[in-house]
Amino acid sequence: MPRGGKRGHKGRGKQFSNPEEIDRQMKAQKELDENPGAEKVDSADSEEESSSDDDTERKRSGVEGLIEIENPNRVSQKSKKVTELDVSAPRELSRREREEIEKQKSKERYMKLHLEGKTDQARADLARLAIIKKQREDAAKKRDELRKDAEESKAKR
Repeated sequence: MPRGGKRGHKGRGKQFSNPEEIDRQMKAQKELDENPGAEKVDSADSEEESSSDDDTERKRSGVEGLIEIENPNRVSQKSKKVTELDVSAPRELSRREREEIEKQKSKERYMKLHLEGKTDQARADLARLAIIKKQREDAAKKRDELRKDAEESKAKR
């Protein structure tokens, strides 16, 4: 099947000129208008310049070659050498790492206060423990009394 579907491909692919190339051509045209005798020399020079510029610049695909864009979000990855790395410098922590460290420290502080009995939860726990101890002591006393009563009743028979 031909390019472009059933109807075929119409026209050619678009080719855009480099802005630097256009500027060069405009300057050459101005010089030609001013100096009609220098026509042959300029065209030879411009061909040499364009071929040397193409070799030094890398080929850019698409619109990248046409428009010079300064994108602040695009950061080029620069690799550092081992000699350039500063190991002794303190590394900045990310927000998540800082929050995690803060969370651990606050938990440790709370546990320390909790063990000392200074937190509300610790006070409530201690009060609950006191109530449970008292209930257990009362239950133990009742059991002892029931045993003694049971032994006395057996002894009377």
